[in-house]
Amino acid sequence: MKELPASAQVVVVGAGVVGGSVAYHLTKLGISDIVVLESGQIASGTSWHAAGLIMQLRLSHSLTALAKYNVELYASLEAETGQATGFKQNGTLGIARTEARMHEIARLAGIAKSFAIEAHLLTAAEAGELYPAMNRELVRGAIYIPHDGQVNAVDTTMALAAGAKQGGARIFEESAVVSMNRLPTGDYRLDTTAGAIECETLVLCAGLWTRDLAAQLGIRVPLFPCEHMYVVTQAMDWVSPDLPVLRDTDGYVYIKEDAGKLLIGAFEPEGKPLPMDHLPADSRFIELQEDWDHFALPFSKAIEILPSLEHAGIVKFMNGPESFTPDSLLVLGEAPGRARCFVAAGLNSEGFEVGAGAGRALAEWIVTGEATMDLSDVDIARFHPFQVNRRYLHDRAAESLGDIYQMHWPHKQREA
Repeated sequence: MKELPASAQVVVVGAGVVGGSVAYHLTKLGISDIVVLESGQIASGTSWHAAGLIMQLRLSHSLTALAKYNVELYASLEAETGQATGFKQNGTLGIARTEARMHEIARLAGIAKSFAIEAHLLTAAEAGELYPAMNRELVRGAIYIPHDGQVNAVDTTMALAAGAKQGGARIFEESAVVSMNRLPTGDYRLDTTAGAIECETLVLCAGLWTRDLAAQLGIRVPLFPCEHMYVVTQAMDWVSPDLPVLRDTDGYVYIKEDAGKLLIGAFEPEGKPLPMDHLPADSRFIELQEDWDHFALPFSKAIEILPSLEHAGIVKFMNGPESFTPDSLLVLGEAPGRARCFVAAGLNSEGFEVGAGAGRALAEWIVTGEATMDLSDVDIARFHPFQVNRRYLHDRAAESLGDIYQMHWPHKQREA
């Protein structure tokens, strides 16, 4: 086992998709004295069980600017690193069951035009041509983004780690952070299961564990885990590799092709919060108990839109933890009152959609000393002191999970 150095210019905590992206992009900006600490293995934690969906559009210009970079990076990452990513641009087909959702997707199409992202508004008949198995009677219209797609989550995380290593970063697995302190010099000291290390710049990318780690330094990171579920069907003869990712937000589900099978995931209206002390003791590759009662609503909606699912066999029920924020937006930036300590966490189960851009944006902030793009929507400084209250977070996380696929009306007020 490699010996942990006594110091480094930058220490990144967490070797998931976000930590890997930060380290990778820091090396691209000329910083090579980087140590990445991972309590388990690369991609363990939550990255390993992600669906790996890639979508460029968001409901605001600033967030689209952050997200659209994923296609650019993932398209070239495999050739650069030699590590497969499974990236394919089979497109996203976002359907609307209601007139209200048609307004939302029309707005998305407008944002796409301003960013020169290819997107097409379709009729129900046109959407049915792209996805013949779909029940088009439920569809009022759709948006098709042909250059969206999907990646293999573990392979892509490994590719980011490989790219970071090529740039000089050192990754230490099985090196859990036990305690963190800020020294009188302004540097940071981390005591780990592999030894102690000091650094000028600290970056916390530890997923749902970030909240409790950051609290050691007096930093507020309001995250709370929820159970996040998907199922994988048996192979079906009509499922082809070029089938676009189907996003049925009115039905709370996304459906992607997976080696001739279908992966059906959900952002149900009311999530299922998971207190940290309910997590299994082994927090490497966590699989929670199946909960068909909770998954019944979104799966019934999936059957409505794809009737052939009613008789499809299920080969895997995946239930894993994901962390959610009070406003369903990620946490990014320099921690208020803690100079040179940065946070990238709270990805709301959309890590592969925004992890590439978030890693680049944070790396540029670290190197230049200020944000290089509009990050006000996701800046860690936006939170109030009360928002780390555990009871508040428990109730709000359940709503935040559901909000991912709810209608995003302007000035919508939360209930929790």
